[in-house]
Amino acid sequence: MKYGLVKSDGIVDLSARHGARWPTLREVIEAGALAGLTEEAASRPADHALADIVYEIPISAPEKIICVGVNFPDRNEEYKDGQAAPPNPSLFIRFPRSFTGHDRPLIRPPESPQLDYEGEIVIVIGKGGRRIAEADALNHIAALSLCNEGTIRDWVRHAKFNVTQGKNFDATGSIGPWLVPYADESQLADIKLETRVNGEVRQSDRTSRMIFSFRKIINYISTFTTLVPGDIIVCGTPTGAGARFDPPIWLKPGDVVEVEAEGIGLLRNTIADEVQP
Repeated sequence: MKYGLVKSDGIVDLSARHGARWPTLREVIEAGALAGLTEEAASRPADHALADIVYEIPISAPEKIICVGVNFPDRNEEYKDGQAAPPNPSLFIRFPRSFTGHDRPLIRPPESPQLDYEGEIVIVIGKGGRRIAEADALNHIAALSLCNEGTIRDWVRHAKFNVTQGKNFDATGSIGPWLVPYADESQLADIKLETRVNGEVRQSDRTSRMIFSFRKIINYISTFTTLVPGDIIVCGTPTGAGARFDPPIWLKPGDVVEVEAEGIGLLRNTIADEVQP
């Protein structure tokens, strides 16, 4: 796996120049070198055409991928339980193998046809810490990205208190297409997040409406676990997933799902059935 700087005419291969020192982007982030490498590569010509790139998830082996459950007001209202937003975020863990990269198919497993989409903002931790104060939380972000937090809906109801099974089928979600170095709060304070299926807008909201801010998410998670460079936090999806239609609309082979956010980019995936051996 290689890394580089995405430009309009292709990719500047940074792993060829720095891979011996920093084998992956996780080590680049840990060294605090992401912004410097980006600046260094900006004036270099592209080494590879964009058409020649196969995308993987940007951080291939994070220590943690932590996902926030209900984090938009309209999403909270879907539960119809009459309860106001809870005081703390709902969280669950995903494994790196459950994600694939940009422009690669999400895989529908034979165990269920209920593959659904969830477009979300991703923050990548740059500076680790424990019990990080909200006031300082954004200083711990290295980069932003996007996620389609694909879910096998009936498998999140297989047990009484958890959703782990339905969230971790191999290659049912995606992260990417790239990392955008984080510079200041304006990059995520009030940006539009939209999910489209075959060109139809299914989800649309703004980060300023999130129940739990990016600051709160980092503060809360770091209370019970030490965040480290390269950790991925997936920050919640708006209303409008396929499960909420009547009848539900599940993803099927040939569908194209796009997750887009202002200033971050567009994450696109098709859908394919798992090939059985």
